[in-house]
Amino acid sequence: MKNISLEKLLNLVKTYDPKSIDLIKKAYEYAKTMHEGQFRKSGEPYIIHPLCVAYYLAQMNADSKTICAGILHDTIEDTKSTKEELIDLFGPEIAQLVDGVTKLPKFNFSSKNEETYANERKFILGLLEDVRIIFIKLCDRLHNMRTLNFMPEYKQKKIANETLQIYVPLAKQIGASKIKHDLEDLAFYYLERDTYKSIEEKRNELFTNIYQFEEEILFHVSKLLKNSEIPNKLKFEIKNIYYIYRKSNKNLNIYDILALKTIVDNINNCYKTMGILHGEYHPLNEIKDSIYVPRANMYRSLDTILIGPNGKLFQAQIRTDEMDKVDTYGLAVHWVKHKEDAGYQMEKDLKTNYQCFDSLNEINKLSKDNQQFISKVQRELFSDKIYVFTPRGEPIELPIGSTPVDFAYKIHTDIGNSMVKAMVNDKFVPNDYVLKPNDRVYIITNFIQLGNRQDLLEDATTSLAISKIKKNN
Repeated sequence: MKNISLEKLLNLVKTYDPKSIDLIKKAYEYAKTMHEGQFRKSGEPYIIHPLCVAYYLAQMNADSKTICAGILHDTIEDTKSTKEELIDLFGPEIAQLVDGVTKLPKFNFSSKNEETYANERKFILGLLEDVRIIFIKLCDRLHNMRTLNFMPEYKQKKIANETLQIYVPLAKQIGASKIKHDLEDLAFYYLERDTYKSIEEKRNELFTNIYQFEEEILFHVSKLLKNSEIPNKLKFEIKNIYYIYRKSNKNLNIYDILALKTIVDNINNCYKTMGILHGEYHPLNEIKDSIYVPRANMYRSLDTILIGPNGKLFQAQIRTDEMDKVDTYGLAVHWVKHKEDAGYQMEKDLKTNYQCFDSLNEINKLSKDNQQFISKVQRELFSDKIYVFTPRGEPIELPIGSTPVDFAYKIHTDIGNSMVKAMVNDKFVPNDYVLKPNDRVYIITNFIQLGNRQDLLEDATTSLAISKIKKNN
């Protein structure tokens, strides 16, 4: 993307919040003055960077305070500006957002590793303070990754690795898949450039050879849904390079690179559409239903792989328009729905629906130091998960290595506190049994035992379970 001008930013903001223009201009003039004489590695005036960050936020319809914080996000860290001055000029809310993305002073630390762990902890805990801090920091990292070519190679790899380890998983936790995919591909490019280019070449080659197949599917599915009087929007969406790298083998298939997004008007029609597609194209395997029970980051969709014309496989994702927006922007959808009240609505949604909130709280409480905190977050929140099932077929997401004790406390504190035994796939297992994907778990309880459960502590592995056991002692 070319550099962003103030005029281009303001023109975008005018499309959804024209009343905020004067405040944004004020923030820009202040930031420009404070960054005067500073330049980026590219040789460009430094103000270009915060302008781009603000523009990325505006592309998500961010509220005026978040956009101003995006413009001002480096003033405390890189200029003589102070939080107190920002409070006087822009109010406490904007100042708090800027402070939330500001790194801790270097003189507080005795080593570079200690400084890194502390700043990563502060950044991640911004999720508990105000999720808008996370969006500002993600947009900051996105622009830095898009201009990483001006850095020496050793820094490119260091920053790219940090992006995959911290920023990408955090974007996933809040459902911001568009930013996540962009960061993944940029980081992957700098870490494995030859592999990246090879996959990109194969993907593009396959994509150019299936135009007729794509048009045939779109025409036929559109006709089927029209005949069934189901309002719809159809489009094939190409998958990002890093996703293909992680999910596919060397021989790419159509479903590795393309997904047919089938957007319908309500949940009932999602299931009707699935039936229509399965009646026309034989499904390759069982459907993944994330509408009935959303994933931990509120991803909701019916996903299925179908056998199309000439035996070619393709993936279909069936969802409503609201589900599609949540998949793309995550918690940022509240900027469209609630405008200036979005911060409150994001926080409410995060606490109510996103599983990372409670887990992060407990990890923070149990972590004695910053390094331990980062280690626990990477294992329990950022690493690959498994799905196990309750006896009623409800999927429960847990970190790899979890036990029935972790499962019980994930369901409810009282289930854990009254746990007697566990059955997995209709067989009794010990409490330290390591759960596997698709296990069916049944917890046998006795509420007479409800109370101190110190005996379960050694078999718990997640911070959530450990915290609940300790709290009850």
